[in-house]
Amino acid sequence: MNKDLPVDIHVLEILASKICHDLISPIGAVNNGIEFLEEMGADAGDEVVELIAFSAGQASAKLRAYRMAYGAGGADTSIKPEDVHAVIEAMVGAEKKIVQKWDPYAPLGPAERPAGLCKILVSALLLAMDCLPKGGELSVEGQGEDSIIVTARGENAGLREGVGKALSLDIADRDVEPKVVHAYVTGLLARRYGLRVSAAGDEGGVRLTIGVPPSLSVPSIG
Repeated sequence: MNKDLPVDIHVLEILASKICHDLISPIGAVNNGIEFLEEMGADAGDEVVELIAFSAGQASAKLRAYRMAYGAGGADTSIKPEDVHAVIEAMVGAEKKIVQKWDPYAPLGPAERPAGLCKILVSALLLAMDCLPKGGELSVEGQGEDSIIVTARGENAGLREGVGKALSLDIADRDVEPKVVHAYVTGLLARRYGLRVSAAGDEGGVRLTIGVPPSLSVPSIG
């Protein structure tokens, strides 16, 4: 092994593993449904078709969210909060275990959105979803032009162990584990775009704060 490789290659490997793990279940369900259809034909029933459609929708929704959160295109200033809302709704809308309680057309952050703001917003919402093991509500609220608050409320809502430190980049990248890799990458991306993200327990939930420094100079996304 080349010992000169940067340590953050480990983070990339863990992130790739997480994405594949999250997609295996819905894609596997699609494959199983298709195999069952091939075996049973018309006798398979509507339930199998519905399962295939639901699982394909879940896989597509997760890919859209991960593309916005991790892909370079997610930093484009043309992406609006309503795009973020739609991406998250595609993930949670079918099961209705988690519901969104926020207006994507309300003022959020600076009037002139800096590059990366919606990327970090969708990342924060994905992190907030992980804080709701039994479902609950997601809300987003602007606090003037310098911060956006993402709140997750529900039964047993809470941050996983180590997530707060990972989000603040207070761990070595060699110590990043699958359960905190999204938080760590969110922290890295926020720093890349001149933003800040912090997490704290809230009354009955979790509060994530996206900070936009007043002196922010919008970086190039190239």
